[in-house]
Amino acid sequence: MPRSVNAVASRARRKKILKATRGYFGRGKNVWTVAKNKYEKGLQYAYRDRKAKKRDFRKIWIQRINAGVRQFGLSYSQFMGSLKKSNIELNRKVLADLAMNHPEAFKAIVDKVK
Repeated sequence: MPRSVNAVASRARRKKILKATRGYFGRGKNVWTVAKNKYEKGLQYAYRDRKAKKRDFRKIWIQRINAGVRQFGLSYSQFMGSLKKSNIELNRKVLADLAMNHPEAFKAIVDKVK
């Protein structure tokens, strides 16, 4: 009796990964074992960097807020402290957007906090 292998499913599985690795450098796009390893490593990087992206954006927001309040003679920490004391509940994302794109609105917030 001949050996039964499900070649259709195996080929489909390989094709799926080779399709996902299209555009990778060198043998990572067309050699099965290399492509499989690169694909799995790429998934690890994607998982890790979804978390890192949140950290990176928070850093950017803090830098933008700091640059915005330095013009008014405050530091970031002084500004955030007095923001909490005056019960203004705006998150860093919104404050950074105001500092960059709407300086007059940001100035109004800084004046209210001072």
